[in-house]
Amino acid sequence: MHSSEIDHLLAELRRQSWGVWVFGPKTGPDVVAAVRWWPACADVVMLRGEQDATAFRTSATPGSDPFAPELVSWKYHSSAVWTLRAALGLPEPGHTQAPIAVLQPDRLCFLPPNLGRPFTYRPRSTVGDWPRTAQPVPH
Repeated sequence: MHSSEIDHLLAELRRQSWGVWVFGPKTGPDVVAAVRWWPACADVVMLRGEQDATAFRTSATPGSDPFAPELVSWKYHSSAVWTLRAALGLPEPGHTQAPIAVLQPDRLCFLPPNLGRPFTYRPRSTVGDWPRTAQPVPH
């Protein structure tokens, strides 16, 4: 995933305070995942390659895992560029055009079970050069 447009869209995620996880080596990650938290839900993006990415909105309750959603109100699967564009263009919760459906999550809305722990995590409250100051995520 080295496309300049993908890099630009990832920079926009950081600007909008999404938390970012990198699974696998930073130089060639297996999955890059991002979460934007809202009071009652979370928007999630999972990039598995330039041509394989998924985004969805799921409920966010205490103790829920955004990478293992029970239900989703919106889901999208396409290339990384189109998926990032779709997630960044999603109306915020409560907006008249925000999705309110109750859908079963697709299998692509889950991290692979054998993925292991993330290599780095970039908190949503930190903006700047990523992943230079990234930290491991405790599990």
